[in-house]
Amino acid sequence: QAQVVESGGGLVQPGGSLRLSCAASGTIFSINAMGWYRQAPGKQRELVATIHRNGAMNYADSVKGRFTISRDNAKNNMYLQMNSLKPEDTAVYYCNAVTVNGLSYWGQGTQVTVSS
Repeated sequence: QAQVVESGGGLVQPGGSLRLSCAASGTIFSINAMGWYRQAPGKQRELVATIHRNGAMNYADSVKGRFTISRDNAKNNMYLQMNSLKPEDTAVYYCNAVTVNGLSYWGQGTQVTVSS
């Protein structure tokens, strides 16, 4: 059974850092793109960053210069290093994996709370 699992969320003060991890396992073959999305209370889910198998990356303007996405293709793992966190970064962060034939997998999400 295929699954995508996030980890690494938590409570951090403004200006702090967190590192999220995503592990795709099971019968997931040939992942093409992976990405991080987030959803704050009362808001729609939005893209944070994506990374293609070839290494091409894309970031939301709101996180450019603060967040860094990376992945380990051999292990189907992905990471999000988040620095200089702001209260407006508070959200549930979701991992997404899309295979070369278009199948999309979502994790359950991990809560990130930025508060003093």
